[in-house]
Amino acid sequence: MQKVVVGMSGGVDSSVAAYLLKEQGYDVIGVTMQIWQDEDVCSISENGGCCGLGAVEDSRRVADVLDIPHYVMNFKKEFKASVIDYFVSEYVSARTPNPCIACNRFVKWEALLERSLSIGASYIATGHYASIVRLQNGRYAVKNSVTLEKDQTYALYNLTQFQLKHTLMPVGAYTKEEIRAIANKLKLPVANKPDSQEICFVTNNNYAEFIKEYLEDEDNRRIIEEKRAHYQKNKMSAEYGFAPGNFVDTKGNILGRHKGLAHYTIGQRKGLNIALGRPVFVKELKPDTNEVVLGDSEDVFTDRFYVGNINFMSIEDLADEMVVNTKIRYSHKGARCNIKRTAADRILCIFDEPQRAVTPGQAAVFYKDDYIVGGGTILSD
Repeated sequence: MQKVVVGMSGGVDSSVAAYLLKEQGYDVIGVTMQIWQDEDVCSISENGGCCGLGAVEDSRRVADVLDIPHYVMNFKKEFKASVIDYFVSEYVSARTPNPCIACNRFVKWEALLERSLSIGASYIATGHYASIVRLQNGRYAVKNSVTLEKDQTYALYNLTQFQLKHTLMPVGAYTKEEIRAIANKLKLPVANKPDSQEICFVTNNNYAEFIKEYLEDEDNRRIIEEKRAHYQKNKMSAEYGFAPGNFVDTKGNILGRHKGLAHYTIGQRKGLNIALGRPVFVKELKPDTNEVVLGDSEDVFTDRFYVGNINFMSIEDLADEMVVNTKIRYSHKGARCNIKRTAADRILCIFDEPQRAVTPGQAAVFYKDDYIVGGGTILSD
């Protein structure tokens, strides 16, 4: 009997994933990852989410119902280094990060898989709405789930071939309604638990306040500075993104004052606190001059951009130009796009139709025939 470690977040999806795998004959072990930081235990417990203290108790109760062992594994160090430090360093470099993607790649897979294999497991499993398929070319790829409304493939684009080979995703064959129906039939205590919507380590969804408090610690500031030095193109915003500066239009004319680059992201309209007699949107963040460029709605559309930090999945490499469906954020439906390599770690993406708010720091994920081709990080230039 093959052993599988199921990452149990205390939600209905991972709970039903554990049940489905047990029904398929696997020796199932439930694991909840301890990733909250010591100083934030109380606030994160109240805030909930997949790393809240409540997740441990909910997962333990589910494991009792399913009659499987349950353990808590400590990944605080990995989570801080790969997710929180990354999140902060991106924001203070005037980019918009995606911490869930980083968590998937470096914590939920890299760290958890390594530890699971060391205790004799053949696989890890999650409750993601996605499937893993081995293609005719021998490569493993993530495939869209049967329910596009809950599809979570976008956040999985940078998993490696080794990680995919040792991963099971049983929930991808079901709709959310079917998963909840299974949970209710089993009388699981989380059957009707709401889905977590916010970033788990940011209380009240206030990114700027979290970053400001995080950087009050001298050790944290040192780490962020080291990250900037390592990636020399990462131009740090003035005073870590909290120094006031000018709002300017697309021609450089001063329109007013902003409260710091860390408070803004591309395409933003609300919360600008500037009255110009018409709706305006954030077009660009300029760390060199500490300026926020504002424009009209049409100014935040573009048909081309570059990506770096590339990971290929269904193909080994991009030899020629390829037409794909490209998603530029989790909620984006995707659009037809031509991709071609222009440098060793740079791909030019050209949409057939201009798309709104292509945001540096976010992921661009390429699809073809419902499979992930690959993806990368949207660059600022």
